[in-house]
Amino acid sequence: MGASAPVAAVTGATGFLGAHLVRALHDAGYAVRALARREPSAPGWGEARPEVIPGTLEDESALARLVDGAAVVVHVAGAIKAPDRAGFMAVNRDGAVRLARLSGDSRFVLVSSLAARHPQVSAYAESKRAGEEAVAEILGRERLTVVRPPAIYGPGDRETFAIFRAAAASPVLPILSPDSQYALVHVEDAAATIACLAGRSAPGVWALADDRPSGYGWREILGAAGRAVGKRPALAATPRWVLPGLCGLGLLSRDKAGELLHKDWSVRPHELAPGAPAPRWGLEDGFAATVSWYKRAGWLR
Repeated sequence: MGASAPVAAVTGATGFLGAHLVRALHDAGYAVRALARREPSAPGWGEARPEVIPGTLEDESALARLVDGAAVVVHVAGAIKAPDRAGFMAVNRDGAVRLARLSGDSRFVLVSSLAARHPQVSAYAESKRAGEEAVAEILGRERLTVVRPPAIYGPGDRETFAIFRAAAASPVLPILSPDSQYALVHVEDAAATIACLAGRSAPGVWALADDRPSGYGWREILGAAGRAVGKRPALAATPRWVLPGLCGLGLLSRDKAGELLHKDWSVRPHELAPGAPAPRWGLEDGFAATVSWYKRAGWLR
């Protein structure tokens, strides 16, 4: 990477999406600078070798070093699990605010969540929407690009791995919300679109999705997961009253239950960023490639 390459400052660079984004930004010609709690040993950055700034979202000195001279700041770090509303707000709102205040004249890309579209469904969704609004108040909406991914899957993901593990192990899979529609996106497509938006002025709030933004029902998702692992599990509708019981047993958080029961996680055409690269991965081939990675990594047999 040449010395004159523009700097992309990235938080969350050691996470699932963040690691793929570091590679995408590197491939796009950026010198990547990454915030990390400690020097990563094997973050999955491929050939990218970002400059690592040790620190956290609470460390303003580290944040200042991270954004110094950056052409663009891409804020990916966030909490997907927290003990309560305050825990979500401390990371997803307050961390974003701290970074925005230090970002100077850099373009700012805030990676939020499609959940922010419906902040009433969960504390997580509320905190993501609060982060968007707080950063917009600091920077102004003309300087801010907000990216709202739906559920992201792909190599290295531990959240959606549970679906594939269940499909491989169980003869029956539950349909948790039969009327819901969920947009999905492969992590490589998500990273490619975020890197594209980071490279230009793209003010607004933009959602991500694969080649079917209208989304999928649980039957389609679970059926595709079963085919990807070489199984055909039966699918059984799960009564709504079962979910509170799962929450009571600690098998599912109330926050996540609220999101799962929401019926509309589809993406409308006007929510997609104009000029974004076309998605490379559809559901069937994306799931198949993901399972291949899980098997190579020893996560699935």
